[in-house]
Amino acid sequence: MPPSSRSRVFHRNLRADPPVAVSGRGVWLIDRDGREVLDGSSGAAVSCLGHGHPRIVAAIREQADRLAFAHTSFFSSEPAEALAERLVGHEPGGLGYAYLVSGGSEAVEASLKLARQYWIEVGQPSRTRFIARRQSYHGNTLGALAAGGNAGRRAPYAALLSDAFSHVSPAFAFREQRPDEDPAAFTARLVAELEAEFERLGPETVAAFVAEPVVGATAGAVPAPEGYFRAVREVCDRHGALLILDEVMCGMGRTGTLHAWEQEGVSPDIQAVAKGLGGGYQPIAACLAASRIVDAIRDGSGAFRHGHTYLAHPIACAAALAVQEVIEEDGLLARVDAMGTYLDERLTERFGNHRHVADIRGRGLFRAIEIVRDRGSREPFDPTLALHARIKADALGRGLACYPSGGTIDGTRGDHVLLAPPYIISRDEIDVLVDRLGAAVDSAISSSTS
Repeated sequence: MPPSSRSRVFHRNLRADPPVAVSGRGVWLIDRDGREVLDGSSGAAVSCLGHGHPRIVAAIREQADRLAFAHTSFFSSEPAEALAERLVGHEPGGLGYAYLVSGGSEAVEASLKLARQYWIEVGQPSRTRFIARRQSYHGNTLGALAAGGNAGRRAPYAALLSDAFSHVSPAFAFREQRPDEDPAAFTARLVAELEAEFERLGPETVAAFVAEPVVGATAGAVPAPEGYFRAVREVCDRHGALLILDEVMCGMGRTGTLHAWEQEGVSPDIQAVAKGLGGGYQPIAACLAASRIVDAIRDGSGAFRHGHTYLAHPIACAAALAVQEVIEEDGLLARVDAMGTYLDERLTERFGNHRHVADIRGRGLFRAIEIVRDRGSREPFDPTLALHARIKADALGRGLACYPSGGTIDGTRGDHVLLAPPYIISRDEIDVLVDRLGAAVDSAISSSTS
C-alpha cells in the first residue's frame, strides 16, 4: 500500500505527485499553494481561450440546466446540431459532416475506420493499408498508435499494433533535408518515396495516407516544405487513396487559420480535430468527413459501424460551440497570426544565437525550439540526460508550464520545447514566457553538463 499522504490518482508519473491546480484566469493557472503559472503550452495545445472564460462557463452551465446527456442511439441534441452546422455547414474543402467524439485519439480511430468502411461500401475491399510518416503522432489508442510514427510510444505495444500501417520519411527539413538539396529537391525525394511505397504495397490496397499538416509533440511544430502537401494530394488522387489530415493539435486556429490545411492549398477527405475545438472546457473532438464519403455509406449499408457512449455529448458540444463563436467574434485568428509573429521574434532574439539551440520553427502560436549539444554539427544531447524533462521541471519552478519532449530526431535522440500559448496571450505575457523559458533552458543545460 502507498503511504496515506500519496495521491490515489493513477498519475502519469508514479514516482512524484504533480502540483494541484485549483483555479485559472486568462493565461494563468494557480496551484493549491497560490503560485501563479503561465500556461505557455495551453496544456498540450488545448486551452486556446485560456482559463475561466465567462462565456464558455456560462454556456456549460446553461446546457447542464437544460440537458446533460442524451444517447445518440435515441436522440440528437440542439448543441450537437448547431456545432456541426458551424463546423461543416459551409462544406469547407468539401467536408460536409462532423462525427463528434470525446478526444483526439477517438477522432483518429473514427477517421481510420471511416476510411476502411468507405472502401467496403464502394466495392473496393482490397484497400486495407494505410501509409503514414515516421516521427508523427496520431494518438494512443491502438489504431491511432499504429498509424503514428512515435517510436518511443509505440515500443511497449509493438506486439499489439496492426501491420496494416507502414511509414515513410517525415517532411522534417531541419533533420531530413540533405546538404545538397534545396526545399524543392527535398520535397521531390519525399514524394518519390511515397510513390514507391504505394507501388510496394500495391496501389489498389492503400486506403489512405495519414499526416499532420504541422507535426506536433513528437517532433515539435514542424511545418512541411512549400508544395509538399499539394504533391502528396496528387499522389493520393492518382492512386485513388484518401487523404486523412490529423489536425488534433495544429488545427482550429492554432497556426493562424481555422484549419492548418488552408495554408497548404489542399483539403483532406477526412480530418481529425480536437484540442482547440473545445479549448479544454469539455472533452470533445471530431472526425470531419467529405460529403461523398458519408453519402456512399448512406447509399450503401446506411450506418457507420462505429460508436462510443459519449458521442456528441450535449454539454461538450455547447462548450465547443461557444469556443468557436468566441474565436470568430473576437477576431482571434488574426490575433494568433500577430502574436505568433511576435513570439517568433522574441524566441529569435533570445535563442537565435544560443550555442545549444539549433532551430526555431512553427506557425502561428505553435512554435518550438530544438536543443542540441553542438549547434554546428546539430548533435543532440545524450538521451540519458533527459534534458527535456529537466527543462520542464525547471520552467515549472519558475512559473512557466511548457511542453518539452525527447526523441525529436528518431524517437530516442533529440530534445525540443513546444510552445502553444492561449490565443488571448498578450505581448507582455509573451515576454514573460520567453524570459522564463530562457532561464530554464540555460539552467537545465548547465546542471546537465556540470
